[in-house]
Amino acid sequence: MHLRPLATVACLLTLTMPLLAAEPAPVAYGDNAAAGGWAEVNGIRMYYESYGSGEPLLVIHGNGETLASMHFQIAHFAARHRVIAVDSRGHGKSGLDTDRLNYVQMMEDYNSLLEQLQLKSVNVIGWSDGGILGLLLAIHHPDKVGKLAIMGANLRPDETAVNPWTAPLLAPVSAMIDEKIRSGDTSQDWHRSRQLMDLLMTQPDIPVEDLGRIQAPVLVMAGDRDIIRNEHTLEIFDNLPRAHLAILPGQTHWAPMNEPDHFNALVAKFFDTPYARPESRELLERALNPPAAD
Repeated sequence: MHLRPLATVACLLTLTMPLLAAEPAPVAYGDNAAAGGWAEVNGIRMYYESYGSGEPLLVIHGNGETLASMHFQIAHFAARHRVIAVDSRGHGKSGLDTDRLNYVQMMEDYNSLLEQLQLKSVNVIGWSDGGILGLLLAIHHPDKVGKLAIMGANLRPDETAVNPWTAPLLAPVSAMIDEKIRSGDTSQDWHRSRQLMDLLMTQPDIPVEDLGRIQAPVLVMAGDRDIIRNEHTLEIFDNLPRAHLAILPGQTHWAPMNEPDHFNALVAKFFDTPYARPESRELLERALNPPAAD
């Protein structure tokens, strides 16, 4: 779920830009020929950029975005990691070549890309749709994911997962896209916009039981004023075998862009010491049952 498909749904610009007061990126992320590369995956050309060196880190953007939306994360983590930032299928410079985008297909693109780059395992940061793709990658290709940090992800598109005010906001945009297609408007690729909107409104469909298959440590994050319901973020956390939870106070779906220092610090600490023990129960048991004196 992401509410900022700026490249494809122009009228959402006015909805979200007041929230996004970030400074421009000093590097031309998403259009940096020196760092860019192409891979032929599953019938499309997939565009990616690589920065830094060290433990590999895959960053995955949200719906309607490009790798450039992750510029705060790329710049921060490239100091210690080899960061691979990618335009997902149907986004940015990457090809579409389908009549109906779906998350499993997009996840398999990422798996194929990792294989072509000869990366056996990576850490992953996924924001919004990127978090969905990160979960799917960890479910279907667990060997590929070392540690996973997700922000604002959901398992399903209904009102048990997504705040109920979301659908009424999207409905007129969806209708506008349909009208542009009917009228033959060519100002942009409205058929692509239709597919991106359908991702938001009709997908994903991840059974909660599938989360139990994820063995990688996972940091589950959301803002307490997110598009995703707090209860649903907690549901994801509760059903992961090895997870941390961070509900960011006063933050929205756009915390990686609006509060990048806080967001990046949480993720960096998690990558350094994932799923640390002991838990409160163990500490309490020790306090109540001290070892016998010699």
